[in-house]
Amino acid sequence: MSIITLTTDFGTKDHFVGAVKGTIYSELPNARIVDISHHISPFNITETAYILKNAYKSFPDGSIHIIGVDSELNEENKHIALKLDNHYFICADNGVISLLAAEIKPEKIVEINIHNRFETSFPVLDVFVKVACHISRGGTLEVIGKAIPEFKKLIELQPSISSDNKTIFGNIIYIDNYGNSISNISQKLFQEVGKGRDYEISANKYIFNKIYTRYSEFVNFSVPKEQRQKDGSKLALFNSANYLEIAMYRSNLNTVGGASSLLGLNYRDVLTVKFL
Repeated sequence: MSIITLTTDFGTKDHFVGAVKGTIYSELPNARIVDISHHISPFNITETAYILKNAYKSFPDGSIHIIGVDSELNEENKHIALKLDNHYFICADNGVISLLAAEIKPEKIVEINIHNRFETSFPVLDVFVKVACHISRGGTLEVIGKAIPEFKKLIELQPSISSDNKTIFGNIIYIDNYGNSISNISQKLFQEVGKGRDYEISANKYIFNKIYTRYSEFVNFSVPKEQRQKDGSKLALFNSANYLEIAMYRSNLNTVGGASSLLGLNYRDVLTVKFL
């Protein structure tokens, strides 16, 4: 039986997550449910895509991913189900798939059309769960929807390149649990544009001239501890998802702070890489 994952902005204070899981278990008592995150910033599509893009590939082929962010059905927010990269996704057609599928074309997309079977203001609980359980039982997408050729494209917060090919303009798209500020500039884009040139990263009023590959690479372990870089020192690195990140060494929002609080680098803020 396929794994069913949940990614939502529901939080964990209210009953929503428990109700969704209970409904799945009522239909599939032997279901395997995994929480990816329930702490997406409300209605934040870019953050949703960043988290899910870096999580779903760790699951086995055939896994089913329910995305409960900005999921209310209306004329401009249809519900879709699709097969992408040997995984199934069930969500609103709000642009999130365009960020997931930037480099991979979906194998099949349908607009879900089973809404007349339910009277609900909570589509994740009824419609999305019903579709997920149908797929988990081996059902096809054609049974729960009509094929459509494409999905809504979300073009905001995409990195751009200057006409002289010397500068990448990016934005902060995610603040992680440590307060690190993660941009939409990938290592691949950095290398393709930079071609080995020296560079200068500008983030707010702060300048960085070196990018690390891991947090501890920042520390000079050859000197005594009392002379080493201190907790809360700023650095730039390509994180485990291969995106340019501005971080504070051993950051903690409750003690030393993080890049978001100490450097003022928050969602949508501009970050640039100038090649020299």
